[in-house]
Amino acid sequence: EVQLVESGGGLVQAGGSLRLSCVVSGLTFDDHAVGWFRQALGKEREGVSCISVMEGRTYYTNSVKGRFTISTDGRNTAYLEMNNLKPEDTADYFCALTDYDKPLPVLWSEPQSIHHWGQGSQVTVSS
Repeated sequence: EVQLVESGGGLVQAGGSLRLSCVVSGLTFDDHAVGWFRQALGKEREGVSCISVMEGRTYYTNSVKGRFTISTDGRNTAYLEMNNLKPEDTADYFCALTDYDKPLPVLWSEPQSIHHWGQGSQVTVSS
């Protein structure tokens, strides 16, 4: 059974930082793309960032470029370092993992195509 276990959400003031972690088990990590989507109250789920584990290619949605950094340990854990957080970053963040069979921007625009999801981590940024 594939499992994605997330940690690291919380409450932070604007300008602060948080790091999300996602531990993957039950499959070979390195031939997949892994990353995060987020969903704010009343809004659709949005692809935030992802990484192709084997190649290390990355994708970021425009609103987080220069502030968020995604990485992996190459074995089973992905990280999303979030700096200079803004109130508009407030959302539930979901770790996601899927086959790396399309360009990353395409993969992360299609939440309906994601194969595996984490349980979600709440991130709240106060102004």
